[in-house]
Amino acid sequence: QVQLVESGGGLVQAEESLRLSCAASGMPFSINEMGWYRQSPGKQRDLVATITKGGSTNYADSVKGRFTIFRDNAKNTLYLEMNRLKPEDTDVYYCNAAIVRSKRDRKDYWGQGTQVTVSS
Repeated sequence: QVQLVESGGGLVQAEESLRLSCAASGMPFSINEMGWYRQSPGKQRDLVATITKGGSTNYADSVKGRFTIFRDNAKNTLYLEMNRLKPEDTDVYYCNAAIVRSKRDRKDYWGQGTQVTVSS
């Protein structure tokens, strides 16, 4: 059973930094992508950053140059380093693990989410 447990969210001022962590367990070998998504109430969940099994990364345009996704395979932990935070980064952040077979064929696993609030 896949378990993803996020931590590290909180309340910060604009221009400050936060690091989110996602401890993963029970991961099947077929998981080939992990990532961070964020969502506001009543809105769709949006991609923030992903990292493939091979280490390729992808970022939303709004976070490029400010956020970094990386992982520690020995600790089975995924991270999101967030720098120069802006009020518009305020959201619930979700850890994702996925078996991606094609653009329209994927199986997703989600964590419970962690709140990030950035005050101006």
